[in-house]
Amino acid sequence: MQLLDGKKTSEDIKNEIAAEVERMKADGQKVPHLAAVIVGSDGASLTYVGSKVKACERVGFESTLVKMPSTTSEIELLKKIKELNQNDAIDGFIVQLPLPRQIDEQKVLMAIDPDKDVDGFHPANFGKMALDMSTFIPATPFGILELLERYGVETQGKHTVVIGRSHIVGRPMSILMGRKGFPGNSTVTLTHSYTKNIAQITTQADIIITALGVPNYLKAEMVKDGAVVVDVGITRVPDETNPKGYVITGDVDFENVSKKTSFITPVPGGVGPMTIAMLLKNTLLAREMRIAREK
Repeated sequence: MQLLDGKKTSEDIKNEIAAEVERMKADGQKVPHLAAVIVGSDGASLTYVGSKVKACERVGFESTLVKMPSTTSEIELLKKIKELNQNDAIDGFIVQLPLPRQIDEQKVLMAIDPDKDVDGFHPANFGKMALDMSTFIPATPFGILELLERYGVETQGKHTVVIGRSHIVGRPMSILMGRKGFPGNSTVTLTHSYTKNIAQITTQADIIITALGVPNYLKAEMVKDGAVVVDVGITRVPDETNPKGYVITGDVDFENVSKKTSFITPVPGGVGPMTIAMLLKNTLLAREMRIAREK
């Protein structure tokens, strides 16, 4: 069993991006600038956005954090997005989800300029991804592809089972694993809450990517020997023996499943760190695309 170490790999990627930023500076070019919009004061969202800002500093990007109160109206947020779209100093930006109930997430995602949509959620970018065109790939699926590629995990002709069909992970992952090229060229089964006999399907899988958010859902008896398991789940599970009062747990019963796998991601330290690294990579790509458009 080999760990797909997202912590180490994400550091490698950040080092590569930092070197590229140094080259840009040496050529007298403007460095990439990422903005993040957060509405309200959700603890997990604040932590996540904070780590994005730190990651920008680490690689030499400029960053802007836009904090808006939880009472912000949809019109106010759309006005702020329009400002960011028109601000030439900003190469890419994200709006941290979830948003307060009074705001329609779909409207917000549609309002973002696709050329600045470094989260890759705009339908224009999602459509390009589905058609194998060059575009921003959502950061978590992008990170999974990068892990598989850097660890040389064979995907061609393999049976990949994706558990969960969210627009952020499950659905894009199912498209990407079936595309031509590497990682890709696998036969994909997309499973979800209405799938019957999931264990029958997962025991036939060469690669399992699970993004359910149900702690310890994937058990050892659901996995065949030598399978590759990618765990996207991340849930705080109360634990009085832990000083924090909780432990971070993935979708996979790691202790037992890991004994059967050829490759597996840990939680934490697997897919999570990769997501932020790939957001940075998308921001660098946004800057490079802008330079190309301006030539």
